[in-house]
Amino acid sequence: MIRFLARLFIRDADNIKDPAVRRAYGVLCGGMGVALNLLLFAGKLLAGLLSGSISVVADAFNNLSDAGSSVVTLLGFKLAAHAPDRDHPFGHGRLEYISGLVVAVLILLMGAELGRSSLERLLHPEAVELRPLTAVILTVSILVKLYMAAYNRSLGRRLDSPAMSAAALDSLSDSLATAVVLLGALAGQLWDVALDGWCGLVVSAFILWSGLQAAKDTINPLLGQPPSPEFVRQVRELVLSRPEILGVHDLIVHDYGPGRRIISLHAEVPAEGSFVALHEAVDAAERELSHTMGCHATIHMDPVVSDGGLTERTRKEVAALADEIYPGLTIHDFRLVPGKDRTKVIFEASIPYGCVLSDQEVKRRLQAAVERLDSTYAAVAEVERGYL
Repeated sequence: MIRFLARLFIRDADNIKDPAVRRAYGVLCGGMGVALNLLLFAGKLLAGLLSGSISVVADAFNNLSDAGSSVVTLLGFKLAAHAPDRDHPFGHGRLEYISGLVVAVLILLMGAELGRSSLERLLHPEAVELRPLTAVILTVSILVKLYMAAYNRSLGRRLDSPAMSAAALDSLSDSLATAVVLLGALAGQLWDVALDGWCGLVVSAFILWSGLQAAKDTINPLLGQPPSPEFVRQVRELVLSRPEILGVHDLIVHDYGPGRRIISLHAEVPAEGSFVALHEAVDAAERELSHTMGCHATIHMDPVVSDGGLTERTRKEVAALADEIYPGLTIHDFRLVPGKDRTKVIFEASIPYGCVLSDQEVKRRLQAAVERLDSTYAAVAEVERGYL
């Protein structure tokens, strides 16, 4: 259905990198979510009132909150697509993350309210009558929610949208919750046991869990999470495909919303090369990153000696020593500066996250290792924590 509607209403629907296409998908899925959730709310409310089941009525109002969440998602996509302005030069893309966070908060509030109602039903149990119409409505609701989870999850991955991923998780938890309500009602009808309150608590737990997961998925990019390993790999491969560029380090990715990434990195280039030719190669890499990966890139050139002589041999030896001190510890900006009595070995080291050693301890060990390598060396090391 979504694919059919996309072909019908979205021009160039396969061009998901186009902000207009992305916004159109968000509006389409938001509108579809509002319509389906309102229908489910009406059906479940009727079923809950007929059967006298608190868990069915609560599940109905959960769908009403989902309709509100779909409205928030729809508005988030429309607002996030606004062009940059003087007050927001990086655009409004993070509003999509904020809309996902609002959806998560609504999910948590509904889960808490459902838990309260279910506890009241446990303390004051009432008879529940499962009618055929109620069973049919709940079964159809499960199928509809599974369908909504499938298309939101698929589009969430294609568009890299936390808001749609949150909606998919919410729909999946809703389908599981409704299944619990249906099974509880059947068991209560067959064996004459009061399971309505317990089923409501299980539904509440599903909703709260999905709300927490959705909140995590939207808070992380707002706080500033590292780029995915796949994104880092693509950037490295693209930049290093230029024969003039020997290495890459200090990659930093700023995420201002889906499709609004700004990256900076240092590219190692041969010190003996032509400055103009190397600058052209770096410019070409920046343009390709923009065209291929849709991100604005700034690349700083770091000259390195690559003539196979003493500097390059020493750099490889120091790199091996760094990896022995802690796996994943890397060096860059390496150079030798001969002096009257000693040769300065100057470099920077990037410490991976998870390293149990302090910055000062890493620096001390690196300097000691270099000076053991050759008594005429004086190590000048600076250490830093990476952003990956």
